[in-house]
Amino acid sequence: MHATMTWIDWMMVGIPLIVVVIIGLKAQQYVNNVSDFLAAGRVAGRYLLSVADGTAGMGLISVVALFEYNYKSGYALDFWGQFAVILGLFLTLTGFVIYRYRETRALTMAQFFEMRYSRGFRILAGFLAFLSGLLNYALFPAVGGRFLMYYCQLPDYVQFFGMNWPVFGLLMAGFLSFALIIVLLGGQLTTMVTDCVQGLFSYVIYAIVVITILYFFSISDIKEAVMDRPDGMSFFNPFNVGKLTSFNILYVMIGLFGAVYGRNAWLGNQGYYCSAANPHEQKMAGVLGMWRGGFTTLMVMLLVIGAYTFMHHPKYKEKADAVQTELVDRINFDSQATTETIRNQMLVPVALRSILPIGITGLFMALMLFLLISTDTTYMHSWGTILVQDVILPIRSVIVGDDAPISPTAQLWVLRGGIFFIAVFAWTFSFFFGQVDYIIQFFNMTGSIFLGGAGACIIGGLYWKRGTVYGAYAAMILSCVLGCGGFLLQTYWEDPIYPFLFENAPGMLEGLRSSLESIGNALPIVSWEVGPDKFPIKFPVTSTEIYFLMILICLSSYIILSLLTCKRPFNLDKMLHRGKYNLEHFVAENADKEVVEAEKEKIFEWKSLLGITSEYTRGDRILAWSVLLWTGWGFLLFLFQLICNTTFWQWGEEGWFNWWCYYTLPMNLVVGAVTTVWFSWGSSRDLYRLFRKLKEMKLAREANPSINNDLDDGTVREHQDITD
Repeated sequence: MHATMTWIDWMMVGIPLIVVVIIGLKAQQYVNNVSDFLAAGRVAGRYLLSVADGTAGMGLISVVALFEYNYKSGYALDFWGQFAVILGLFLTLTGFVIYRYRETRALTMAQFFEMRYSRGFRILAGFLAFLSGLLNYALFPAVGGRFLMYYCQLPDYVQFFGMNWPVFGLLMAGFLSFALIIVLLGGQLTTMVTDCVQGLFSYVIYAIVVITILYFFSISDIKEAVMDRPDGMSFFNPFNVGKLTSFNILYVMIGLFGAVYGRNAWLGNQGYYCSAANPHEQKMAGVLGMWRGGFTTLMVMLLVIGAYTFMHHPKYKEKADAVQTELVDRINFDSQATTETIRNQMLVPVALRSILPIGITGLFMALMLFLLISTDTTYMHSWGTILVQDVILPIRSVIVGDDAPISPTAQLWVLRGGIFFIAVFAWTFSFFFGQVDYIIQFFNMTGSIFLGGAGACIIGGLYWKRGTVYGAYAAMILSCVLGCGGFLLQTYWEDPIYPFLFENAPGMLEGLRSSLESIGNALPIVSWEVGPDKFPIKFPVTSTEIYFLMILICLSSYIILSLLTCKRPFNLDKMLHRGKYNLEHFVAENADKEVVEAEKEKIFEWKSLLGITSEYTRGDRILAWSVLLWTGWGFLLFLFQLICNTTFWQWGEEGWFNWWCYYTLPMNLVVGAVTTVWFSWGSSRDLYRLFRKLKEMKLAREANPSINNDLDDGTVREHQDITD
């Protein structure tokens, strides 16, 4: 074991990054118009989409957030999350929201909102999506920069030109610039291709890191460390978690509800929602997402368990004390750090540097850089294009009129300008903002500004003919007001809100304390305690709980206002291009056969529960059934554990550890090995096909410039895409 990065480690970081840049440069030559920049030409295959989207979704900040969450709460809560298995199966196999959204051919979610509601609502929703996403993403560079500093033991300042320059700011500028170059070159196309390549590298690194952790920590050492947790905070026993607060069973339940309500509502990776070759490929990419976790989940789990063992087992006490000392020393000199928050975030990364051997340290660093860059490119593209496509250009149309459209070249440059603005704002926000909450809770709070109302508007807009623009406005305005209010309370409660109330309005503060603590006593599942006895003094209602209350309010307002104002049902078939409006429902192997399965709603077949239609090939059906059988097996095991432990046989701490050791761990190793080979082959094949298709399209456009559809730029007229 070692504690510093060597030249071998840095070489492991540099070589894969060079490969990613070369492939990104190759892809950018195929960007010809706005739809290429926004939706990668709509020619992506399922494996390419699944791997690239998965890599972008599992960013560095997500890994650090999981480190923070699982180190504190263990894996006992994952048991209760098994209810999400059946829920996720239904959502994925039926293509809930995903399929219908792709049928609209919208390039952005707010474009769909204009098609379904109005241009004014598109502007409002686009601005709120942009604001919510901007605040949410603006923390990403801070976590990434701090991870690099702590993991690589970089100094706080470097001196040149006679001045001290903060390394934290320089690091953020460096990797933001790297990501910015990739996304400015070719938008969604270069973003998707580089994300996929980084995903291919990552699969190999996941496997190597998993093997390393299993080699260095014995099962007996892990068992001794995790079994020493306080009562009510078990690492594996889901029936012994009563003392967990921020992350508890209520947190899991709200997450389940939010998974349905917020389906496709978060737009950080919206470019992937419209990049597939057709709606069926989009749907199958989602089905593959049920398998793609592989070694990813196992690696994060073992890294957390390894770090926890390292920090708590007597065998490693001396090195663990050194880690704690280093954290204290670094945080004391980190002017941007909030002590407790940063200690929670950086504990596992610093411990891992002391655990992983030479070479593996560099590979893990390369992996985290891949995840950092892939998320940066995807999020900068999403929020920058939303700003332009759904706020700036619609406002311009209102001002100058629809008869003076912007040219494709000018639109591409404005899109690049919007993306550049996102990068600059993210650096500035991250450099000066002091985070006071867990990363996951920060995500929930900033995301709720848009998500609170977006779920109702998306599901209602795609599935309910009587949803109206008035209901949509009500839901989204309430989402903005409540979300911004919650964000401000979370951020400024400790200072200045709580001190002001304590000194100037003690009666109001006591009334708030009495009300919240009464609710907490009535609902033991929540812990709403108002300071000063609870330190640090945080706003007593968590971000997740605020988000749930917002959902209930916004959903109710959408339904009530829509029922009161609906005069004529909306023509969903026309918006979804179904029936006589059908444009692209064709079987991939037989372009002459129009798919009408979506229209056959009167005939019930059991396979329809799996979402199987005539678009499904034999391989597609095998894939759907494999997901069903695997998910069903997992849910049956969950029911067995639940019934067993609530009726006749409680396993206890050792029983739950043995289940993890002798079933969960081996099974995940097998699944990880299989899916690594499977997805590496599938995504490599799709990458080859993508470049071949792009080359064919480029040659065809050069031979016949008229087929280069510059009208496909996100413009909507009279509730229809202009290309219709």
